Parts: sequence; structure tokens; C-alpha cells
Amino acid sequence: MFAVLKTGGKQYKVASGDVLRVEKLAAQAGDKVQFNDILMIGSTVGTPLVEGAGVQAEVIDQIKGEKTINFVKRRRKHGSQRKKGHRQQLTLVRIADILEKGADKSGVMAAVSGAGVVAAPAAAKPAKKAAPKKAEAPKKAEAPKKEAKAEKPKAAPKKAEAGADDLTKISGVGPVIVKKLHALGVTTFAQIAAWTPEDVAAMDEKLNFKGRIDRDEWLKQAAEFAKG
Repeated sequence: MFAVLKTGGKQYKVASGDVLRVEKLAAQAGDKVQFNDILMIGSTVGTPLVEGAGVQAEVIDQIKGEKTINFVKRRRKHGSQRKKGHRQQLTLVRIADILEKGADKSGVMAAVSGAGVVAAPAAAKPAKKAAPKKAEAPKKAEAPKKEAKAEKPKAAPKKAEAGADDLTKISGVGPVIVKKLHALGVTTFAQIAAWTPEDVAAMDEKLNFKGRIDRDEWLKQAAEFAKG
């Protein structure tokens, strides 16, 4: 009796005792495997598979196919060429039994990855005894964590000179900008409120603000603070 089975996208006509090379299966040498995708068995043709049929086999070895060479060459001004070898991974199996019925009810087979293939290991290996765990060294007592120091309130920026206004009241002006303004001789709201468009442009360039003085309305804010 013969059967036509499908595995790895290919079809094979087999009989009991045949040795077959198929696409690599997730099994080891000595494992029993079963192919369930049977297209034909004897005179029975599947639609597309023969229900309940199966082919059982034994894995002989995991092998590699013949080496093939892939050579690509591009004929251009800056052409290139590439040479690459490849050996397809295969599984060598020996066909044992061809089952016309009852293959799907077999209780001695355990499922493995791969469509239409089931397998069971040849012999269960005894479980290894777990090595005794080493006694853990006593952990050192952690030193008490130092309490976080209370953050000191940030001191208000010091005035550069007597009579200078607190320029940080202007939105967008911080201690760093105040230092730069003081270095340029600007210390009061009245000075900023009296700037002309030329003065604003010059300060923008000196402070590298790119129009920030107008956007934040420094002159308007400074005029209001100067009144109060």
C-alpha cells in the first residue's frame, strides 16, 4: 500500500520501509513522527485530505542538503557581483506504518510544531535532581538613611546697587537676565519703560533674545511697576 503525503509545502509518494528526506521537523533522531496531511492512500483520494488517515515514521537524523551557489552580477557602470552558498536543513525519516483510519485518535503521539505532524520522544529522560541551594549569607543591616535636609528657601536676587528695582517682577526676567541687564547699566523699571524701538532692538541683539522683549511686553510691564 502507498500513500501521498504533504509536508513542508511538498508532496511525497511513500510506502512502508521507504527512507525520505523532508523539510526540517522539530524532532530528534529516534523520535516517532506522524504525518496527518494525507492526500491519497491506496485508491482513496482525499477531498483534499483523507479523513482519519496518517503515515507514521521514525526520525533517522537531521541532515543538510547539497550546497547550492547563488551568483548575482549587475552589468552597470558601477556594477556589483555577489556569490552566496546555501545548504537546506532536512530531516531523514523512515516510513513505518500507513494508517487508513484512526490516525487522528492515536493516543501515543504527542504534538510538535509543524502542520500535520505529531511526534513523541523515543524515551523519556529521567529528570535531573535539583542541586541543593547554597545557604545565603546573612544580609548586612542597611544603615539608616539620612533624613533629607529641608530645602532652604531660595534667596531673593541681590540688588546690584542701592536704589535698583527688582527687575525679576517683569514676566520672563530671571536672576541671570537681571545680572546681564545690570552689567549693561539697566537697573530700574523707569529705564526699561523709556526705551525707544532702537534701544529695544539693541538690547535684543545684546541679550540674543530675538524679539522676546516685545513679545513679553517688557516696556508695558516696566511702566506699570514704575508707577507703583
